[in-house]
Amino acid sequence: MLPDFRVRQRDYLLEIARALTQELDLEKLLARILRISIEMLAGQAGIIALKETGGWRVGVAQGIPPAFLSYLEPLLAEEQTAELNVNELNRMLKELTYTASMGLLNGVGIPLEAQGQVIGFIFIFRSYPDLFSANDKLLLQAFADQAAIAVVNARLYGEVSYEKQRLDALLDSAADGILILQADQTVERCNIAFERLVGRPRAEIQGRKHDEVIRWARHPDGLTLEEAEADGWPLTPHAHLYVEGDLERAELPPLPVGITYAPLLTADGKLRNIFVTVRDITKFRTAEEIKNTFVSIISHELKTPVALIKGYVSTLRREDAKWDKSIVQDSLAVIEEEADRLATMIEDLLDASRLQAGGLKPNLADVSLPALAERIAARFRPQGPNFTIVVDFPDPFPVILADEARIGQVLSNLISNSMKYAPGGEIRISGEVRPKQVIVTVSDQGPGIDAADIPHIFDRFYRAENAIRKTKGAGLGLYLAKAIVEAHGGRIWVDPQPESGARICFSLPRP
Repeated sequence: MLPDFRVRQRDYLLEIARALTQELDLEKLLARILRISIEMLAGQAGIIALKETGGWRVGVAQGIPPAFLSYLEPLLAEEQTAELNVNELNRMLKELTYTASMGLLNGVGIPLEAQGQVIGFIFIFRSYPDLFSANDKLLLQAFADQAAIAVVNARLYGEVSYEKQRLDALLDSAADGILILQADQTVERCNIAFERLVGRPRAEIQGRKHDEVIRWARHPDGLTLEEAEADGWPLTPHAHLYVEGDLERAELPPLPVGITYAPLLTADGKLRNIFVTVRDITKFRTAEEIKNTFVSIISHELKTPVALIKGYVSTLRREDAKWDKSIVQDSLAVIEEEADRLATMIEDLLDASRLQAGGLKPNLADVSLPALAERIAARFRPQGPNFTIVVDFPDPFPVILADEARIGQVLSNLISNSMKYAPGGEIRISGEVRPKQVIVTVSDQGPGIDAADIPHIFDRFYRAENAIRKTKGAGLGLYLAKAIVEAHGGRIWVDPQPESGARICFSLPRP
């Protein structure tokens, strides 16, 4: 019988050896080791406890009543149990088993050791005491050693799998497009953001060469990757390469991007991988264009009134001429008008700056929109003899909660625009009452707003080509109007009316 038992033990050792290469899932591996242990030691049940930071944890159990297991798990996790060595833990479990089974069951424990450290403990419940010969103990220890190696491998595999999942999650959650290139510039990996940037699925990107994926509409600012490598890049592990340009896309317009290349070198200095970060810089380029537009518009708009003021003042100061009182008054009127233009422009610029900093907050109070519209219309009527400004609000019209000065600024900007772009006729300020909001409309009888300009007229510094040729302005009036209305919880829009003038509406919530 003994030789047969030893043959089975050797078979168990062979099965564990196979498990080393066949099973890398830790939970399944522990269940397999425990099943073999129970069979090899002729037991009825068993557990494998793993040593972790802070205590022991039941990794797997077989044949254990749930009530006993629910008692055993917190016991092993206790701080005082965590301090026990393997022999003390074995003795504690034996006593617990003997007491719980009323002397019917005994137990035997086998430590799992790897690299000189205890990583776990197999405890088998059986009905007779542990009587092992020296040869039996050697076989059991060989089994435990192989089982420990299998557990370590499974743990390492689990850690590698976890790190891979974390890397995948990191790549796919990144807002910037990311490519991982092999040393020969073949795309090894790409993330979801890069797929969205180029409008191509991952299957069409991975496996291709870098220059097949990153194609420039025109030569970018800076060296391309191919040009840099031809010059010997990278010479050091931290030799990052940056390039900006317009990225060509198959079925989409070119996209402004900034690309950073970071090398990964081996210990002997050879290139192993290249990490590529692709960032959409459309907003940055737009901001640069806005800045250039701002400088161009403001310099032009400031230059004109300053030149007029200077010209009139220089003329009036001439000592070789005497001016009639009427000429002096007309000249002073022009100077005052241009000074007002400068003051208005500066105030608009300050408001735009406050908006950018989030500092434009309305001071809310009860406002009668019909009365406010009438006051502003009365102020504009003398400025436009060719215009008839009509205020048309239903009676009664609800009082709303708003910043009177700011809403007056919106109405002033809209009326001023109508007077700039319409040759004359009627400018109508009308109101409409809805259950949850009121709507105010300013309409004129001018040429109207071109359909191509409608999506952009509320943008900062935007001016239509026709407007630039015919009128003065910095392109801030409608931008500020939109910001003020939205700060009140309303919205502003263009109501297209072909061949019947411009019609701009805004809504404000009713209290």
